[in-house]
Amino acid sequence: MTAAEMLQKVDHTQLKAFATWEDIKKLCEEAIAYHTASVCIPPCYIKRVHETYGEKINICTVVGFPLGYSVTKAKVAEVEQALEDGCNEIDMVINISDVKNGLYDKVEEEIRTLKQACGPHILKVIIETCYLTREEKIAMCKAVTNAGADYIKTSTGFGTDGATKEDIQLFKENIGPKVKMKAAGGVSTVEDLEMFIGLGCDRIGTSRAVGLLKGEVTEGY
Repeated sequence: MTAAEMLQKVDHTQLKAFATWEDIKKLCEEAIAYHTASVCIPPCYIKRVHETYGEKINICTVVGFPLGYSVTKAKVAEVEQALEDGCNEIDMVINISDVKNGLYDKVEEEIRTLKQACGPHILKVIIETCYLTREEKIAMCKAVTNAGADYIKTSTGFGTDGATKEDIQLFKENIGPKVKMKAAGGVSTVEDLEMFIGLGCDRIGTSRAVGLLKGEVTEGY
């Protein structure tokens, strides 16, 4: 796979709490130049990015981020505002406390509710694998599948660990045929990108891909 093809699978990401408008502009301009799948940005910047770049850019944002324990109504309100402001894709964090309490049906219902709020827009579900047991990860694969979400995603990048080969392999064995996979958190080398794409990930969440690969593609190719 070429560098350009890999970048088309990247959600070019800037989610630091102290991200400035200059940081976000740089991210967006790189995403446009190198044709990344999207930019993944804080909700507070969606409207400004949409007004500045319009249809040149595919905007992704996060909901219930990064800890996941806000109530469902709050997450729905976040989704609705994000879509109104010009967002196209939502990366939600599950309620990890509910998972640890064994309330898998409740987690599934929340995912279903947010997918309904998203309508035709893509919903990616962050299960934060670093905090879950194997049994809990498998249960979340089933919840994401049953709820009709578009993607299962490994990590926020703010937990104790990020994406691993083993977790992606576990996803592949337990998700339904319509669910795609996104690896995020700790994807920091070209070898990481190649590995996760090779394992079947349709999206990669990282802030580093453009910096790693832009020397191998021509701007505006």
